[in-house]
Amino acid sequence: MPDVNDSKKFTVAVAGASGYAGGEVLRLLLDHPHIEIGALAAASSAGSRLGEHQPHLTPLHDRMLVETSAETLGGHDVVFLGLPHGHSGAVAAELGDSSLVIDLGADHRLESANDWTEYYGGEHAGTWAYGLPELIVGPGRQRDHLVGVDRIAVPGCNVTAVTLGLQPAIAAGLVDPTDIVAVLANGYSGAGKAAKPHLMASEALGAAVPYAVGGSHRHVPEIAQNLTKAGASDFSISFTPTLVPMARGILATSTARIATGTSIEQVREVFEQAYGDEPFVHLLPEGQWPSTAATTGSNTALIQVAIDAKVGRLVVTSVIDNLVKGTAGGAIQSMNIALGLPETTGLPSTGVAP
Repeated sequence: MPDVNDSKKFTVAVAGASGYAGGEVLRLLLDHPHIEIGALAAASSAGSRLGEHQPHLTPLHDRMLVETSAETLGGHDVVFLGLPHGHSGAVAAELGDSSLVIDLGADHRLESANDWTEYYGGEHAGTWAYGLPELIVGPGRQRDHLVGVDRIAVPGCNVTAVTLGLQPAIAAGLVDPTDIVAVLANGYSGAGKAAKPHLMASEALGAAVPYAVGGSHRHVPEIAQNLTKAGASDFSISFTPTLVPMARGILATSTARIATGTSIEQVREVFEQAYGDEPFVHLLPEGQWPSTAATTGSNTALIQVAIDAKVGRLVVTSVIDNLVKGTAGGAIQSMNIALGLPETTGLPSTGVAP
């Protein structure tokens, strides 16, 4: 990887530029000092102006969307693939190794081909370097495995929220990883931009709706993969996401049976040691509970911990913006590491309020 100085620029192409994930990548890249935005690609929207689909991205309003192909995406230093699950593998296979390719979809996250077939169907496209820098991997962190790579798989947004919430306790042996329950409140942007009746305002406003109930959510094997790396020798989770009437955000409430005699002071010390030097993950002061609104627009994760002594369980709440830390922000954070840039470059750490 070349030496990076203040004037170094990298060209970036974005496939799926008309969607939520692609649009969020572009919003963040517009403020990145080392990025020049190149080709913007789409599928059915090819031939139209980006401003018709992303009116908030005013500097790019008049840019034309091109077809998604190796020809339009090739020749850039970095390519982001914001494509539906199952579509990134074929496109990436046609791109050379001269580009850093970052998959915002699920195609390259899982290490187990059997897990891919069970939860997604079809043939597994292979495993790329995993784009969660804060993931605990043995004595180190995943960021150590992102330096200089040319392929990155961005985690699922729910996976990021649950992993960041639970991994310090699992790595420290404070909880039983075979008895985990996670219930999530999810903003509707996580369901994508496709027009579906259950995603319409007339259906969604004033309603909270669970989905993928009973262990069927595709993020379950990815959570297991992460927490096993963090130290779980065995693993079991009951995972239930719920759509709530907000555009962005995830609030994950994760609980696990805690080791007898563990105090809240011990738990807080473990989390402070795990995240004290992390630029984007913060344990809140005792008694202050995280709100999704506090992370809107930022690459920050906020965490709080408690012990339910009557049932002997650790309770962790973790919040993120699903489109930033959960997708585009995490992708750019990983890109920065791979390119040799400071990890925080171009990424907001403060939310938008009210």
